[in-house]
Amino acid sequence: MSNLPLSGARLWESLMEMARIGATPKGGCNRQTLTPLDGEGRALLARWGAEVGLALRTDRLGNMALLRPGRDPARKPVAIGSHLDTQPTGGKFDGVLGVLAGLEVMRALHEAGAETEAPIVLINWTNEEGARFSPPMMGSGAAIGAFTEQEVLDKRDPDGVRFGDALEAIGWKGEADPARLRELEAYFELHIEQGPVLEREGLDVGVVTHALAQQWFDVTVTGEDAHAGGTMAHRRDSLIAASILIQALETIALESGGDARATVGRIAVEPSSRNVVPSVTRFSVDLRHGDEAALDAMAAALRERAADIAASRGVAVDVAPFWTSPQTPFDPILAQRLRDSAKARGIRFRDMPTGIGHDAVYVARQVPTVMIFCPCHGGISHNEAESITPEWAEAGLIVLADAVLATAGAARG
Repeated sequence: MSNLPLSGARLWESLMEMARIGATPKGGCNRQTLTPLDGEGRALLARWGAEVGLALRTDRLGNMALLRPGRDPARKPVAIGSHLDTQPTGGKFDGVLGVLAGLEVMRALHEAGAETEAPIVLINWTNEEGARFSPPMMGSGAAIGAFTEQEVLDKRDPDGVRFGDALEAIGWKGEADPARLRELEAYFELHIEQGPVLEREGLDVGVVTHALAQQWFDVTVTGEDAHAGGTMAHRRDSLIAASILIQALETIALESGGDARATVGRIAVEPSSRNVVPSVTRFSVDLRHGDEAALDAMAAALRERAADIAASRGVAVDVAPFWTSPQTPFDPILAQRLRDSAKARGIRFRDMPTGIGHDAVYVARQVPTVMIFCPCHGGISHNEAESITPEWAEAGLIVLADAVLATAGAARG
């Protein structure tokens, strides 16, 4: 166990100060990626890092790396990271907890005058949320080679703004190569659970052992425009057909069992007129499962049901793959260090998967990686009502610090 002067109170104060940037009337945050508010949050993190001697390096995609040297320059850095960007109606803690808990580890090391064998680096990844530029986790994905740098820079938001232009506009395009962020000895990410399990079971920490596989699709249903005042017979209503398929997705997930999930998060209709039967309906599909074969079966069931509906409703249904993420195991050695810390400290914990994508899922393709979950009230996240307790945040911080220091080499004053 580490004996650093970690301060749960200081972590909480930092969370509340960051939450003022992009604060919403309902108590949440709207600090979407590459907006001026995102720039403000980045500047605050950079200032806090400079106060404890961290050297900031920003890469060409805006990923921020704040480095604290170690005694052994030959060792790769041990990283702590997450993200500062939020959903449009996001909360105070999603992503931010992981970044500011890492900052608190750095502050405590600085306060103690302590050193580690390996360097430690704090990372703020660009565009984890994917709310403005899709898909999510572009900064970490490009760092490990899942996306090309140019592919990310050329992405556009719904208003047509190019990612690279937005990054330059807020002044956070650096010179470093994003691929340098795969040169890590280990990666740790503390995050709120975004689910109800830990709170319901009265636990303080989740040791995340793996991430569920995901497949995303764009579905387009094409029928025929018609006057709303015309007959109901023989309509080729794309929205009705789409609604039948969307309802079928719930059945597909429930019948798949285990930890299957199916979600439709976006729907758009054309021509979007009150008195016109919509000829085109587009919607997103997000499928997840801990078993890749079961996930493939869910995708096959989606396509089969789409074909049946197309035939029976006189429409065309196109199911186009958008993005995939394989089932991802996290590093068992790092996970055991988290367990060892929790046991030694009397912190209640359990092993669990994550059904949610995080930067850690990409990083794990190239670097030994583990995640730590902190409970959140009611499992509510991506919502202004998202909340945690200072005690939960501190428990996650302590386990994070112990495992990071066990990996980077014992600190000495």
